[in-house]
Amino acid sequence: MADDSCCKLIESSWNPVTGCTKISPACKNCYAERFALRLQNIGSPAYKNGFQVTLHPERLNLPLKWKKPRIVFVNSMGDLFHEEVPVPFIKQVFETMKTASRHTFQLLTKRAERLAEISPYFCWPDNIWIGVTVENQNYTWRINHLNLVPAMVKFICMEPLLGPVANLPLEGIDWVIVGGESGPKARVMLIDWVRQIRDQCLKRNVPFYFKQWGGIYRAEKGRFLDGRTWDGMPLCLEPVQSESGNLTNDDPAIDNNP
Repeated sequence: MADDSCCKLIESSWNPVTGCTKISPACKNCYAERFALRLQNIGSPAYKNGFQVTLHPERLNLPLKWKKPRIVFVNSMGDLFHEEVPVPFIKQVFETMKTASRHTFQLLTKRAERLAEISPYFCWPDNIWIGVTVENQNYTWRINHLNLVPAMVKFICMEPLLGPVANLPLEGIDWVIVGGESGPKARVMLIDWVRQIRDQCLKRNVPFYFKQWGGIYRAEKGRFLDGRTWDGMPLCLEPVQSESGNLTNDDPAIDNNP
């Protein structure tokens, strides 16, 4: 996982599955792994297995209880398309998202091959967006698999961006998000890498969202690029704040106001 959301518009996270395994360079400093092990150490029941892939069927219907429309990031603490997550369980997740049509659900995976393989088993209503992580040029192949999915909105999350991407295949892509790595072992992201991606998006009229520079003190570094923020979105979505005005989470060990 790259961070706890794809962008700052996320209002809630929903984790019917927690845990994952590392499969590419972007996974090296996984924030979710650190967080899960910390929660395990303090005795959180949901993380008794640490960062092992764990299904949480008791969370399946949680979005149905949220009455106000929200932008929901699905599985901030794992990967829904991990090979250890059974297809029938993923189908249940999709049924909930379909039923909770007032919400917009954003899913992100590094397992693009499995996503493409099993996507025909699911219904893809317009409120389900799907993206893949592309951290450098070596992983642009994930986009080819993403384009096989019949979702209304398909996006690329390039966070953490770990190298230049000179040829970004943007055909069929509705949104590109770029961000630097955060945390104590954050790796460097060069400004020219970000500009290169931004310019490709502008040329192809693909909305470009620059999330953060990252680093240890990411709030201090901000998210300005060439004197401005870049807040491109695939659709005109007006974020509806939760009643607390903050991002909410389905895990009471993380947030007590779901």
